[in-house]
Amino acid sequence: MNELNESDALRADVYRLLARLLREAPDAALLDWLAGLEIDADGTLLAEHWAALIEAARATTAEEQARAHFRHLVGVVQGDVTPYASWYRNGELMDAALVALRRDLKALGFQRAEHSRDPEDHLAALAEVMAMLIEARSPDEARFFMAHLAPWAADCLADLGRVDTPFQARLGRLGQAFLEQEARRLEAEAQQDPVRIVEP
Repeated sequence: MNELNESDALRADVYRLLARLLREAPDAALLDWLAGLEIDADGTLLAEHWAALIEAARATTAEEQARAHFRHLVGVVQGDVTPYASWYRNGELMDAALVALRRDLKALGFQRAEHSRDPEDHLAALAEVMAMLIEARSPDEARFFMAHLAPWAADCLADLGRVDTPFQARLGRLGQAFLEQEARRLEAEAQQDPVRIVEP
């Protein structure tokens, strides 16, 4: 199989980075890596958000981010943002969106990792699935995105973009811009496919 083109490889990398930062706080090594990134300032909104995240990575510490991640995305009961499809789509955790997602993941050959504590509709898990679908050149990539991320994920990241911690807020804004770009890219592709993943 030929290697992914540069654009798709970058998309998969961004999904994996979003998944990593939504699932757990960045450690010092990841913050250092982000702080050292060089972004082509091409005038796009996405480049602007990348630059803002890089700046925030240079101005924070792993200790600060451990506290911020817990407060914003985990919480004692729940954080400021609840990054689950069922919460955004149905108003309750473990609801219809999760049932539909589990059915489609099973059809695609995915199963929940035994060590995972989160339901499969956590945004980090969905971002990981998208990265794997891109890397596998799956014909289901666009349909999966439109069924399980397009209806809610950008809204969730927009909410993260409004928290009071600069790094987390800038992660939210970058993720929102990236997913909105993905929606524009994949919507037309999904509409061309006669087979649809059924939404709840």
